[in-house]
Amino acid sequence: MRLISSDPKTGLYRLRLETPSDLWRLARLVRPGELVGASTTRRDPEAPEEVPGAQRTRRRIFLAVRAEQVEFHGFSKHVRITGPIVEGPFDIGRHHTLDLGEGDDITVVKAGLTAGDRALLDEGLARSGEPTLLVAAVDWGDSSLVRLRGRAIEPVADIRRTLAGKRFEPGIAEKDRASYLEEVRLVLEREAAEAQAVVLAGPGFFKESLLRRLTESAPALARRVKVYPASESGRAGVDEILRSGRASEQLRTSVAAEEAATVERLVRAVGTGVRAAVGRAEVGEAIAAGAVETLLVSEELLVEPEVVALLERSRGSRARLFVVRSVDTPGATLRGFGGIAAILRYDWTSAGRATGSTGATPEGPRSGA
Repeated sequence: MRLISSDPKTGLYRLRLETPSDLWRLARLVRPGELVGASTTRRDPEAPEEVPGAQRTRRRIFLAVRAEQVEFHGFSKHVRITGPIVEGPFDIGRHHTLDLGEGDDITVVKAGLTAGDRALLDEGLARSGEPTLLVAAVDWGDSSLVRLRGRAIEPVADIRRTLAGKRFEPGIAEKDRASYLEEVRLVLEREAAEAQAVVLAGPGFFKESLLRRLTESAPALARRVKVYPASESGRAGVDEILRSGRASEQLRTSVAAEEAATVERLVRAVGTGVRAAVGRAEVGEAIAAGAVETLLVSEELLVEPEVVALLERSRGSRARLFVVRSVDTPGATLRGFGGIAAILRYDWTSAGRATGSTGATPEGPRSGA
């Protein structure tokens, strides 16, 4: 995301959307009632009356609408913002939908930025031009490849085959394995051509065999591949690599990998019983105590007044705010903690722990304060 210009007095921000992650951020930044403007097309009302509306030529114009509905379409990588036209050369008051994608410029007018808005903007501006990364968790008969770009996790291929075992005629098992190895190699080589980094993981020796074949067929690509152990293959193996932080050096530019690793840190902190706060009541007390290191909040709670107030209170406590997508495993995990939780700087005792605050586990008071 690129900030082209801003005017704090009017609350006007002009942004360039550069990646699919920027589209997700925009869908969380724009609230109903806010003004949003962009270059778009609309049927020319000045065409002769005898020309049916569907046949009138479309003109490219700048329109501003007052947002009523904001939709993020992750699969097609678009954001659709619908509302009445408040600025433009014609059709003022009539409804229009801005269909936005990568490369588009957009103007947003906001009365003020919440803590959540700032976190999303800062993240987007700091990660301008997010590179494409490829993660493959592989083993004989079960391999998955995903593409990471910022917040986006795009499935590339799930390659599952039943391979012949030792009971088959001599040579059949070797032929099956060679065929499967070549199939995975071709997919990996094709998809990794534009990736800045490739992470190869798995539980057995298949990944080493695959790397040897890559070294023979595409030595330049093989030099960009880093191999890591994993206890599982397939999509479960991909999730393991993302949340473990094992490939953090290669995945440091991926917010999706950071999201998974940060939620995993929260889970481990909750397990200690002293370095985590879960639910609104505990998080509020931890913020008041200045104990919060990282505050995690589910994207769906960013519009709730009670949560917005909590996030604003956290701004003065040096806490880092991380917005977690509601999809995939990290989002489901955070929802299990009430949608908001915190990793703490030090052992801390919540007075409300014994009363069972939202999202907290029913245990006694914390110790080690």
